[in-house]
Amino acid sequence: MSSSTIAKRYALALFQVASEHQLLNTVEEDLRTVKAVVGNNPGLTSILTSPKLTQEKKKELLKQAFTSATPFVQNMLLILVDRHRTELIADVADQFIELANEAKGIAEARVYSVQPLTDAQAEALSLAFAPKVGKQKLQIENITDSNLLGGVKLRIGNRIFDGSLKGKLDRLERKLLG
Repeated sequence: MSSSTIAKRYALALFQVASEHQLLNTVEEDLRTVKAVVGNNPGLTSILTSPKLTQEKKKELLKQAFTSATPFVQNMLLILVDRHRTELIADVADQFIELANEAKGIAEARVYSVQPLTDAQAEALSLAFAPKVGKQKLQIENITDSNLLGGVKLRIGNRIFDGSLKGKLDRLERKLLG
């Protein structure tokens, strides 16, 4: 069984429990924090996967690191330690966030722009592009990229909407050469 399938099962179980207790947003925020901590500290992952450290020490480390997390998130982390699946922590978080977004009608989008977007611009992009991908809202991550020259480029899942000046120039070049 692939690791993404396993991560999805853990995420689905946690999603069901969080939904039953109406803690979907809280658990999602906790998992985003857990994912950021694990992602920004590669040493933590190597410690959690190390055979030199006992299971109890790993559990204690996670309890101390995530004391503010909901008991559901803490229990999920401890279960991953028990099952020797700590390398899946970030994958489980990603899968959970995907399930939560699906339930709320939200899609994650990366928006590349020359300058940081204002809140009004981000909201306008969300309103304009969410219906195009069958969602109610976009959760936008803004990435500044001076190579675009102007305009914006959106990536929503595997779809790209390129309204950048660089993209238009590239398309024009291909048209002229083809």
